[in-house]
Amino acid sequence: MSAVRSYAVVTGAYWVFTLTDGALRTLILLHFNRVGFTPVQLASLFVLYEGAGVVANLVGGWLATRYGIPRMLMTGMVLQLLGIGALAALDPGWQAPLSVACVVLAQGVAGVAKDLTKTAAKSALKATSAGEHGRLFRWVAWFTGSKNTMKGIGFFLGGVLLEALGFRGALAVMAAALVSVLILTALALPRALGQAKASRSIRELFAKSRAVNLMAAARLCLFGARDVWFVVGLPVFLYAHGWRYMEVAGFLALWTIGYGLVQALAPRLVRRSPDGLSREVPEARLWSALLVSLPLAIALLLTTSDPRHATLIVTAGLCAFGGAFAVMSSLHSYLILAYAGSEKAAEDVGFYYAANAGGRLCGVLLSGTLTAVGGMSACLLGSSLMLVLCFALTLCLPVRAPLPAP
Repeated sequence: MSAVRSYAVVTGAYWVFTLTDGALRTLILLHFNRVGFTPVQLASLFVLYEGAGVVANLVGGWLATRYGIPRMLMTGMVLQLLGIGALAALDPGWQAPLSVACVVLAQGVAGVAKDLTKTAAKSALKATSAGEHGRLFRWVAWFTGSKNTMKGIGFFLGGVLLEALGFRGALAVMAAALVSVLILTALALPRALGQAKASRSIRELFAKSRAVNLMAAARLCLFGARDVWFVVGLPVFLYAHGWRYMEVAGFLALWTIGYGLVQALAPRLVRRSPDGLSREVPEARLWSALLVSLPLAIALLLTTSDPRHATLIVTAGLCAFGGAFAVMSSLHSYLILAYAGSEKAAEDVGFYYAANAGGRLCGVLLSGTLTAVGGMSACLLGSSLMLVLCFALTLCLPVRAPLPAP
């Protein structure tokens, strides 16, 4: 199978998975909001979903190296089907605590499924790019951007399916789509894609190169800085200023789609180099410095401007932040693959995305705390602090390909 065909199959499979993942998130929020779950109960439904990603990425990278990327893609899809099946089995007559516990467990399974699938899919880009830096950057940018666009579309899709087919009908459609793409992946991808000699111990698994460690730490700070105001602070702020639930959900979906489109265009917005690092790393530093200034500027405008303009300031600021964040995220997704060792790329990618999941989890927890303490301004200041750390780590990145980890 040609590299281009393998890339197309992996991308298409991950598109369908991401559509169902985004739709499932909206479906759960809308459905359980309708049946009377409190905001705290709704938030608790996704804690295990986010937390499971740390372990799932680490284990997924190791398993993809040992057993091949296609098996991990299919494992992620099977787990997603199990999570959907568990949600379909919920009994409306159950008491709220039991329902919450079952949904949290189902979402935990879905979280593992998402991160296994993501690690395997992004590792496949390294395996199919044949070491060409220009191709790798383009493929990573398109893959990452289109994935987030699909996620935004999935937010809409979940609401549409719920209205048209009801909760169980929507779950049935998503399950059917996953089964179809699971069969296609099993038939179309070579089983040995990405397979190599896996690490034999925990110590060896964590023995990453300095560049991979720096990228993982920077990614943790980057995504923590986004979610510290995006997950809880922003919806609460918009609700407090008169927005209805569907208006908030629609805005976040459109933002995610736009964010994905900018990610896909990232190779056209940054300087490129034949060696894949000498210009790309300085570009990452530049975009990181720009990101630091944006939450600070939004916080300053919120405290000095007419309160009637607060919603416009935050939504416009979020759009500016999203554009810069999309380019930075795309650069990060490329750089980790550029730094990853060719033999155990899936392990390096899994380690990196475990840090990504850790950053999201920290962001979710900090977002709730800072919102309670100081509202949106406190969240924005927390975001800036994490971005300062991200910038400092980016300054330490090597501009030449590192030696493989021992």
